[in-house]
Amino acid sequence: MPELFAYTDGACSGNPGPGGWGVLLQAKDGGRVVKERELKGGEPETTNNRMELLAAINALEALERPAEITVVTDSAYVKNGITSWLHGWKKNGWKTSAKKPVKNAELWQRLDAAQARHKVHWQWVKGHAGHPENERADELAREGMKPFKRGG
Repeated sequence: MPELFAYTDGACSGNPGPGGWGVLLQAKDGGRVVKERELKGGEPETTNNRMELLAAINALEALERPAEITVVTDSAYVKNGITSWLHGWKKNGWKTSAKKPVKNAELWQRLDAAQARHKVHWQWVKGHAGHPENERADELAREGMKPFKRGG
């Protein structure tokens, strides 16, 4: 049974500004890639954190049936949010420990719903450190942003 991986990344030109997200989905059998799919998109006015979240959301929403998958992100915000902070936010009515509204709550709720369909393992990697799949996700995010950049 192949293992599934989603390598996700977000990019922004200015923060806020035009942004893009990218996903490299891979099925691996014994470490060898047996199937691959690339996804990308963007928005004209957004933030880096929103693009990182949308990459993870789109990766999970692209799966047609429940699956076990490892989502690899270079965003500590996404990794910590989904593995450490989300439970408390839900318990506190989508407020932070400082009683402030959670930023990007609608995207966190969408990610929570997308994750609930699957068995997800979250993994953080250092961005721009020569990790080939993360570098490809970054390229896809930049491609997703292109239509929204001035002179793009």
